[in-house]
Amino acid sequence: MAWDPFTDTFVTPSRTAPGAAAPPGTAPPDGDAAPRYGPTVSALGSCVGPGGSGGAADEARGVREGDPAGPAEAAQGPHRRPAQGAHRRARGAFAAGRQSGRDPFLDNARFLLVLLVVLEHNWAPVADAMRGVEAASLLVYSFHLPALALLCGHLSRNFTGRPDQMRRLLTHLLVPYLVFEAAFGGMRALFWDQPFAVTPTRPSFACWFLLALFVWRLTAPLWRAVRWPVAFAALLSVAAGFTDLGDELALSQLLMYWPWFVLGLRLRADRLRPLRNRAARRWALPVLAAAAAGAWWAAPRVSRDWLLMEAGAHELGLRPLPYVGVRLALFVLGGVLVAAFLALVPARRTGYTVLGAGALYPFLLHGLVVEAVRQTGGYQVVVTGGLLAVVGTTVLGVGLTMLLGLPHVRQVLWPLVEPSFPGWLHGRAVPEAGDAAAPEARLPRERAPQGGSGRWPAGGRAVAPRAGGTRVPGRVANGG
Repeated sequence: MAWDPFTDTFVTPSRTAPGAAAPPGTAPPDGDAAPRYGPTVSALGSCVGPGGSGGAADEARGVREGDPAGPAEAAQGPHRRPAQGAHRRARGAFAAGRQSGRDPFLDNARFLLVLLVVLEHNWAPVADAMRGVEAASLLVYSFHLPALALLCGHLSRNFTGRPDQMRRLLTHLLVPYLVFEAAFGGMRALFWDQPFAVTPTRPSFACWFLLALFVWRLTAPLWRAVRWPVAFAALLSVAAGFTDLGDELALSQLLMYWPWFVLGLRLRADRLRPLRNRAARRWALPVLAAAAAGAWWAAPRVSRDWLLMEAGAHELGLRPLPYVGVRLALFVLGGVLVAAFLALVPARRTGYTVLGAGALYPFLLHGLVVEAVRQTGGYQVVVTGGLLAVVGTTVLGVGLTMLLGLPHVRQVLWPLVEPSFPGWLHGRAVPEAGDAAAPEARLPRERAPQGGSGRWPAGGRAVAPRAGGTRVPGRVANGG
């Protein structure tokens, strides 16, 4: 299955069936390739562990708690790599849609949010000329990026900074960011006679979200050490409005959307499940309808700069106290609309569920198309055509999102969007001095000790028979 930043990559490979044991003598692939070789159990899935608990416990089924090497490296060691041919066959199989272990709710939400991103970028060039488009733009901006940041945070709850996780951050966030920054620079040089320049400190189009997500996930372990992390992140977000951050590294958006990511980190699966029932859907539609009416009223009166999160109090012309009040009100409004949106997301498989697994592809690729249309004057034609042209543009935006999310696109472009980490760059794991348990943590666990009263305890480590009433560390049978 294609990995992308909107997919939960930090969960363990699912078993053959919920609650079923893995086949004997088999081990999961290494941590860097695990998401490509088997479907993952989503953090919002309905699987429940043996103890009946959900949430993070569901994600850690079959993994020894506290294993410093992670489920993959504990099974095979840190340097064992799969064959390249098997890698490509697995990718093609999952690109064809065999994703039985995935949660359709998450894939549906990912696709719909990326679709809103594409539509918003198609509406933005003509929004100032039409009140209806401006109202739709205000409504979408009030919740779609907060919802996307929240979803990414929720799916980053298992990120601890392990080497395999850090490698995925480099190959699936930082590398695509640099690749598409170069692509935008090359397109401007080829078609508009501008000097070729790659400016990684000034993100182009939607690439800023990759940079922000890279920083957000790097700091995910830090937020677990902070008391009241959501409130602290909200304070940091509001304080960013009183600084002159400029457009370097998209720092204003990175800081102002940060609370939504932290909120997602703190949300367990059971906290979101109530949004997936009929009662939630009953109130979600009236809430969004009321928000649409409010957006129609606010369209000629309120600037979109409030929702773009690029301008501070000085640019908006507000004193500190009113600015803080409006920002806090926007947090509350965004939270209500995000909940309403998630309540309307189908929890069952739909025709676009499989497209949600590769949501990063349309998220990144549509920017090249929109920028090309804008530079060639295509949106001027849309303004001249009026409402009918806007409807046509919207339909084309939906078709573009579905086209760019097809498995065939992923099979061709995966080296640019989700490249593999070169095996020769893998570092060797060095156990800490005095850590006697480190070598033991990588012993094979699928064979039970033979002979005597040796046994496997709950933690997965071999224990020899008692000697003189005292438990002493033992050796694994068969020469372990």
